[in-house]
Amino acid sequence: MELLIGTRRWSSWSLRPWLALKRTGTPFTETLIALRQENNATYEAIRPVSRSGLVPALKDGELVVWDSLAICEYLAERFPAAKLWPDDPVARAMGRSASAEMHSGFQALRQECPMAIDLEPRQADLSEATSKNVARITELWNELLGRFGGPFLLGDWSIADAFYAPVASRFRTYGIKPTGAAGAYVATILETPEFLEWEAAARAE
Repeated sequence: MELLIGTRRWSSWSLRPWLALKRTGTPFTETLIALRQENNATYEAIRPVSRSGLVPALKDGELVVWDSLAICEYLAERFPAAKLWPDDPVARAMGRSASAEMHSGFQALRQECPMAIDLEPRQADLSEATSKNVARITELWNELLGRFGGPFLLGDWSIADAFYAPVASRFRTYGIKPTGAAGAYVATILETPEFLEWEAAARAE
């Protein structure tokens, strides 16, 4: 099994399935593609593995799965013992809803506060649109943490946490402090062994 990822300090989309794949415990090959290369070199480097020309992409034998959410769902089915989603259908549905909301939304936060693990924390002056994104994420985290008891969004670690780990990283980098249980959640997700491994590799790149 091979996972194609982009530059670790920037690629939030690569981080998500990497965390999920780590949680399965299965050995895999990690292929790093440098992002932001000139003359379309990044796209051309990815195309031999993934026709989308984008990272991440997972290669499992002859199968190639692209898109971070699709990869995570594939891993959940491929490795059911890893419990990447909870058994409870209500928790699973809410986790999928939260992950899909992250997958398709929060554009202002993405653009104004890109993931940059190599940057020292700073206090950002957020736009109104980004502040609304932060408020919605805080509301969502507090709802899930309150309903399922923490320490992760659905109680135990799940794909939903993989999807919001880059957001927690952004909050730390840009000095965003969510209220309620969401504040402690930022520290919880950033202190998991898997995230710490990714972070150390990102800083060493």
